[in-house]
Amino acid sequence: MADVNHTAFRPGTFLLVGIPGLEKFHLWISLPFFSMYIFALLGNLVLLFTIVREQSLHKPMYLFLSALTVADLLLSTTTVPRMLAIFWFRVGDISLGACIAQMFLIHFISAVESGILVAMAFDRYVAICNPLRYVTLLTHSVIWRIELAAVVRSFCIVLPCVFLLLRLSYCRNRVIPHSYCEHMGVARLACTSIKVNVVYGLTVILLSVGVDVVFIAVSYGLILRAVFQLPSAGARRKAMSTCSSHLCIILLFYTPAFFSFLTHRFGGHSIPRHIHILLACLYVVVPPMLNPIIYGVNNKQIRETVMSM
Repeated sequence: MADVNHTAFRPGTFLLVGIPGLEKFHLWISLPFFSMYIFALLGNLVLLFTIVREQSLHKPMYLFLSALTVADLLLSTTTVPRMLAIFWFRVGDISLGACIAQMFLIHFISAVESGILVAMAFDRYVAICNPLRYVTLLTHSVIWRIELAAVVRSFCIVLPCVFLLLRLSYCRNRVIPHSYCEHMGVARLACTSIKVNVVYGLTVILLSVGVDVVFIAVSYGLILRAVFQLPSAGARRKAMSTCSSHLCIILLFYTPAFFSFLTHRFGGHSIPRHIHILLACLYVVVPPMLNPIIYGVNNKQIRETVMSM
């Protein structure tokens, strides 16, 4: 007789366990996560309020930044409160529908953020390489269209993941060794083949995030070429200073994402599972916490506006 854990059925709930192997440290782990989440909320809300309130900040760079701020708020709020519930109260039960909804939101918002970072790279490219056409090229209507395109693209590439999960039959083992629901974490509980899920997940990463990184790299390659052609060191320094905040955010967003992806695909046996999960948890809270600090410290106009409020 087949083991009960491998009997296919439609589960009512799944069980998120938090960070497997570190359960006895969950209370201590929750403290920095709670602190980072509060800082992320306050920092992004202050930054968003500042951009909306201050008319002089209604420029392309800051409008893209406000969109990134909204995405950061949604990403951290989609994951961290439930994560803290697991850490504090061991409330890990989550319905199939809620789990798939959380999975969709996490991947959707992450894809939107990647698209916004591409838009911000394009904004810096136009500002430095073609400054005379900056205002005419990046009008408010063009900015809204770019942001809408990022949302629509993300929706279209992530939505199939919902149906790929709903088509699966799941085993009696309903334990997800994670702090939140993500596509492959849920798919691995299935008794049926998940080859399509694996191939589609890999394709999405390569054709969305991979393409975005290429566009950002090309943009900054052209920016660097233009900067090095400027006549004075002061002009070169000023041009690069306008890109420093964006470059920091790019590194914060893509470095842990690619590290987690590469170790998950190719280093699964050499790196402990709890390290994978801990990095994935940090990914949804550290960039949202640091992004407002980076722009608040590096951007003089935002810093002065906040101080005058």
